[in-house]
Amino acid sequence: MAENVESVDARTAEILQAVARHVNCLSENNRATKKRALESIRRETLGKKPALDPAVLQRVFESLLKQLLKCFSDCVEKCRELAVDVVSDFLDAVPTPEGPLPYLMPTVVQRLGNQEIVETSEELRLSLVNLLVKLTQLTKKKLAAYLDDLIKILQRTVVDPFPDVRKESCRCISLVARAIPEHFHMQSESLIAPLLHCISHQHAKVRTLCILTIGDVLQFGSHKPMDQVISHLAQRLFDQSPQVRVAVTNVVGGWLLDFVDRYSYHHKLIPLLLTSQTDEMPDIQERAFKLWDEVGTKYAKENEEELKDQMDFERIIELPPGETRRPNLGCRMLIFRNLSKILPGLLHDLTDWTASNRIMSAKLLRVLLLNAEDHTTQHMEKLLSGMYKACGDEEKEVVAKMLQSAELVGFFVDPQIYWKLMSPSVQSAQSPGVLMTLAALMRGSRQEALHPQLQSVCDVLADPEVCRSEQSSYQIQLVSCVEAIMSTGREQCSEVSLPLFTVLVTVLALARDDALKTKTREVIASLASTQGMEDSSALYRQHSRQFLAMLKGNYEQWTNFSVERPIFDTLLSESGVLVCELLDDVFPVLQANLKPDKDPELRLKFFSLLSRLVMRAGELAEARAIFGDFSPAVVREMVIPNCVWHGGRTAAAIRTTAISCLWALLQSGLLTAEQINSVMSDLQTQLTSLLEDDSRSTRLITCRVFRKILALCGSTFDPDRLHTMYMELLKRMDDSSDEIRLAVAKTFETFFQCFPADYDKVLYRAHLETLYRGLLVHMDDPDPNIQQSVLDLLKQAAPLHPQLLQEEVEMVRHKHRSFVFCDELLQYIKTLS
Repeated sequence: MAENVESVDARTAEILQAVARHVNCLSENNRATKKRALESIRRETLGKKPALDPAVLQRVFESLLKQLLKCFSDCVEKCRELAVDVVSDFLDAVPTPEGPLPYLMPTVVQRLGNQEIVETSEELRLSLVNLLVKLTQLTKKKLAAYLDDLIKILQRTVVDPFPDVRKESCRCISLVARAIPEHFHMQSESLIAPLLHCISHQHAKVRTLCILTIGDVLQFGSHKPMDQVISHLAQRLFDQSPQVRVAVTNVVGGWLLDFVDRYSYHHKLIPLLLTSQTDEMPDIQERAFKLWDEVGTKYAKENEEELKDQMDFERIIELPPGETRRPNLGCRMLIFRNLSKILPGLLHDLTDWTASNRIMSAKLLRVLLLNAEDHTTQHMEKLLSGMYKACGDEEKEVVAKMLQSAELVGFFVDPQIYWKLMSPSVQSAQSPGVLMTLAALMRGSRQEALHPQLQSVCDVLADPEVCRSEQSSYQIQLVSCVEAIMSTGREQCSEVSLPLFTVLVTVLALARDDALKTKTREVIASLASTQGMEDSSALYRQHSRQFLAMLKGNYEQWTNFSVERPIFDTLLSESGVLVCELLDDVFPVLQANLKPDKDPELRLKFFSLLSRLVMRAGELAEARAIFGDFSPAVVREMVIPNCVWHGGRTAAAIRTTAISCLWALLQSGLLTAEQINSVMSDLQTQLTSLLEDDSRSTRLITCRVFRKILALCGSTFDPDRLHTMYMELLKRMDDSSDEIRLAVAKTFETFFQCFPADYDKVLYRAHLETLYRGLLVHMDDPDPNIQQSVLDLLKQAAPLHPQLLQEEVEMVRHKHRSFVFCDELLQYIKTLS
């Protein structure tokens, strides 16, 4: 043994003698000299062939250490680099690397641990940190005495401007935490602030290593900074780099599995791991699912006695649509026990000002609900309130995820419970978000569970206070609720068909958007199909009379702004010819709202409706027969009173609409000659007045009405009525509108066909003279069309009294600018003779 020691001493002295000159050269100012000296020292010691005994190297290293450490602060960068490399190589070669720590650590602190960066070279700072990593790996627990120095260095280097230095510093921190946890926890808190500063570095690899390091610092160090760290990790779940998100997933999963105080932080850590289950990368999702399953399994095992009954008698439940695996018992119990702590913060984040946070929260909610299953019931009040707001979010993805969550709630929670909570909001709020949530809940519900609440839900939706909204987004959700009821209730919809029909017709009446109207008509057709009906007309036949009965309650007080009016209008318009079956119910409403004392705009809209009904009734013989019985009353009680002259544009518009309605009645064949004769006394007075109306449209339609009446009644009119009529028609031949004058000419053609066969030409000669003379004046009109029309109608009038007409033509022929028409007429009269 003594010989061996002597041999080591001798060999050490020999080596030191060999490098003595080189060591002296380290004090020179010449750069090249120092560089050669360091290279020579390496060559004469570490590079010796054959290799020196480790014990010799240990002694040589200890002897040379101080001189080498002086070179760490050399002004020449290359010398500093060589010195660090030599020391690093010695540490790899010597048997007890912890020996140099008393000298080495203060030197590294001097270079890296000050407030200001002493070592200016990035590469050298990296080399020094690598040296620390090597020391940590080699010395392990023996490093504990120098922990203060080490922490002081790492606090600076972990925020170094050079990314590689940051990465190696993170690696070093992890190694220290794992090597000496019993000492590290005393100092670990001081590393949290610089690590959190580093966590948002622009390089993804730096962020990744930083997150993993934070995991080790809290796992093996103090637990106090956990609250401070969690929010930063949550932000990294939005990171664009999948590597970073994987790191967060692994760290949080590791804490949930092995963190000493994990039970205290379950409610803060679980949301982070479950959020990773919604990641866009399948690998991250799968990793999060696997970790969550392990966490649940471990939790169940740790609480085996408490959960024994649930384990032995676990319920087998149906999984929600689209789900293939059920979270294990431990996972479900973790959520059950922590949901009350997680939910308030999550619901608050659903209203965050940043869209990304709201989207992430909406995704997380669905995963939580999937784990909570029917335990969600006790949190329904808060949950529904949050859903109402989130369903109104401007981000479509938030709304979509929220609806998926609502469908899950509908699947797990009894409809009796959620409807009891929602009913007051549906009745009072008139909020699209409330209805959107309700629709999603019903879509997710089971048919047999929803059935007991179906009538109550539909009655509330059909309540006038609920369904008579003119807000487009609200109307869309009303239709969505009906669709949800139909999709879940299916054949049970026949029990609530009337309230559903009421909702749909109300939306159809009040909607301004054409796309929504089209959609509503499709849903009405679908409701009919669900009940086995051929088309929507069968649905209208089934419910229109009941719907009208509900609607008519206050029809005498309707105004232009009454919401019932457009609903009434739509019901009748959409019913088609079926409306004829409802005339007993419809007629009193029309009668009451077309009285002259009613709001003019209201009357305009009712006349428009009446005209449409009349035109539709004329399409079928059966409808004409039914509607025809009401036609005289329409003329007497609705048309004639509204043809009375009143000043103003609105009054003029009403007169135009009223006479148009009469024209529609005549066109549709809903008035017979007998019915016309029964009202003609009052009607002729108003028609005569309308021939002089200020409105050109009114005068034109009146002329056409006269012609239609004459064609319909023919020779049933007595001569006195005809004599009264022609005087007014002659005045219209002087109208400012050529179109009206032509219409009057056409009317006269029909007029001359109405004279009875026994007309006394001698007795009524004066009338015929006046009529012929008046028309002959217009045969000399500047407009050739007027001339031709008058010529044609005089040819028709000639058979009444050819001789008288010939005399009248010959009397005025010389006054006409052209004799062509007079001569043609005279020639025609001669043919009659």
